[in-house]
Amino acid sequence: MTDDEPKKYLTGSSLKKLQSEYETLKIKKIPEIAERINEAKQQGDLSENAEYHQAKEDMAWAQGRLLELEHIFSTSEVIDDSARKIGEISVGCTVVASLNDKTKEFTIVGQQEANPLKGMISNESPLGDAFMGRKKGDSVEVITPAGPQTYKILEIKLN
Repeated sequence: MTDDEPKKYLTGSSLKKLQSEYETLKIKKIPEIAERINEAKQQGDLSENAEYHQAKEDMAWAQGRLLELEHIFSTSEVIDDSARKIGEISVGCTVVASLNDKTKEFTIVGQQEANPLKGMISNESPLGDAFMGRKKGDSVEVITPAGPQTYKILEIKLN
């Protein structure tokens, strides 16, 4: 990770989910796929063996995902709730803000947990980045494809 690259964050619950996925892949899925490859090899001619080719694709995906998870573990920081500054937006906070007289709620999360349709925005997104470090009552301007939008921070909830 370079100095100009934003920090990558994970909540404790997200870390547990990713660790569980990692263990499942390593202990269960990859050995199962290896067995499928071995069984397909036993059948002889591999050039027209669809099961063999599918198992090889599955193995490539599983091994790639393992590497991706290892990278996430080595470059991410788990959010320490005790290190948060009271009244200041940080990863893990829920922000209630108004835009054009409409109230919206956003939870600031790490990139791995982002799901904008559920109001979970990454700290690396333009809006998430603009909210970081702000306080209740602040106005935040964000440049969007539709033009600049100004959000007024109404409330900060610690999750």
